[in-house]
Amino acid sequence: MTTENKTARLAGLLYLIVVLTGLFSLMYVPSKLIVWEDPALTFQQISHSSQLFRLSIAGSMICYISFTLLPLVLYRLLKEVNGTYAKLMVILALISVPISFLNLQTKFSVLTIVEGAGYLKAFNSEQLQSHVMFLLNSYNKGILIVQIFWGLWLFPFGYLVYKSGFLPKILGIFLMLGCLGYILNVLGRTIIPDFSDYAISAYITLPASIGEIGTCLWLLIAGVKNRKQTN
Repeated sequence: MTTENKTARLAGLLYLIVVLTGLFSLMYVPSKLIVWEDPALTFQQISHSSQLFRLSIAGSMICYISFTLLPLVLYRLLKEVNGTYAKLMVILALISVPISFLNLQTKFSVLTIVEGAGYLKAFNSEQLQSHVMFLLNSYNKGILIVQIFWGLWLFPFGYLVYKSGFLPKILGIFLMLGCLGYILNVLGRTIIPDFSDYAISAYITLPASIGEIGTCLWLLIAGVKNRKQTN
């Protein structure tokens, strides 16, 4: 196996970790524990499944650590395609990491409340439940901010994939469309209060998912066979 193929498969592995831990912490666990219309039930479910909630925090940490390494490995693979775009890809990706870690503090605050810290006895159950829902909503708003950079880094990344000559051009197109989808999603949810009620909200980030999962699997399985130099 060539050095380039080893780099490609390392990138694919890191990408797979990002995808799996992201799905677990951002989709699976919330679907099991959070009922937005019922603060009391949400509080109860997080209290009874605090270990699952903790695992979602740990999953997010692993996700963000892997996402710190991923663009650096991709840079090694793609810098010869276009050095400027490769650097821009790394910068835009890494900007999201400290924001993501800071936002994760909100989930630790939720744990503090549901696990019953002594100094919280001054508050009644309804107040605690409402505060948990406020924190969870604040966490989601933080994720919305991070999504700006989750989207922006996909454009230079997609361009590099498209121009590489050793990765499928269609994946590059989906990645660049994914950038647009993320930005429109952030703007839509910021400007339109009931944006989630529109059917398009469920599909607007789909190109990004196709591009990222497709690229992840291609790097992991196929590597960079028959690499061509593209200027």
